[in-house]
Amino acid sequence: MKFLFSLFLLIPLGGPALVLLASLVSSQHRWADILVQFAAPALVGAVILLITYLLLRQRLNQLIALVVAAGLAFVAWPQWAPEGGRPAPEAPVIRVYSANVWIHNSDVEAMRRSIEAADPDVIMLIEMGPATRGQVDTLLAGYPYRSEPADQGDVLNRAIIAARFPITEFGRRPDGLHAVMVRGETPLGPMNFIITHLTRPWPFEAQEGQLHQVDSLTARVTPLTEPVVIAGDFNSVTTGRIGQMIRSDMDLNAAPGWPGTWPSALPGPARITIDQVYVTRDLAVRDRQLGQSTGSDHMPVITEIGLAPVETEAAVP
Repeated sequence: MKFLFSLFLLIPLGGPALVLLASLVSSQHRWADILVQFAAPALVGAVILLITYLLLRQRLNQLIALVVAAGLAFVAWPQWAPEGGRPAPEAPVIRVYSANVWIHNSDVEAMRRSIEAADPDVIMLIEMGPATRGQVDTLLAGYPYRSEPADQGDVLNRAIIAARFPITEFGRRPDGLHAVMVRGETPLGPMNFIITHLTRPWPFEAQEGQLHQVDSLTARVTPLTEPVVIAGDFNSVTTGRIGQMIRSDMDLNAAPGWPGTWPSALPGPARITIDQVYVTRDLAVRDRQLGQSTGSDHMPVITEIGLAPVETEAAVP
């Protein structure tokens, strides 16, 4: 009877164990990819179950939960601390504020407070609702250089980029990708900034949707010769198949992804980091943190970005 009770208590651990299995298999199949997105919340669930088993003195269950939790920490770690260099401590940086402000969010005051607290050099917003678009001058006060608010036929993808330095918009195309692209004359030199919003993954949308959008993004980014910062709501963690495509196809580094960004109602460790910042390898991320809540279901991301250290070849004797 005791053994059956222990087995019964293991049932809730099945979910985290399945996420771990999908992450370890590294399959590009759409079903496995959906599970990979939930490594962080699955880890939180496994830790809660481990504590429960400790309190109930279920030794075998404790061991199994510990293995699952350790495995999930292992697969989630690359999302939170991806590879990529950092600029030298004394090197100049620019601060980029990127956020999905949510189409139904009318709390422009909260958005403005969040931006003011972050004090960014560049603001990149996606999913601007009617209230947001009607108060752009209030929301972006102090940022005179702006792209035109983009209405690309989908209310969820209205976006804008604003900066303290001159920017020039370019690159709008009818290729199925919702994105705003600008070139800025920054303190680090000429740079390109892109804000985008990828569609939701299968089974919520057609399975090819995200893949085609990454192809379109790659076609836009590859010809650029100056440093590029890409931010937005990618609806994928960096270790998912979409995140892997973005990093490999465009040779990008990802900013750290802890704590998570969505949904904002959950504690940070239980959120999924689908709001990303990617940079070309001539740039480096010095710091990444979350901003104050804007009233959205996504948390804003604040990233400090500098030029990557120049690698020097060892002198030949």
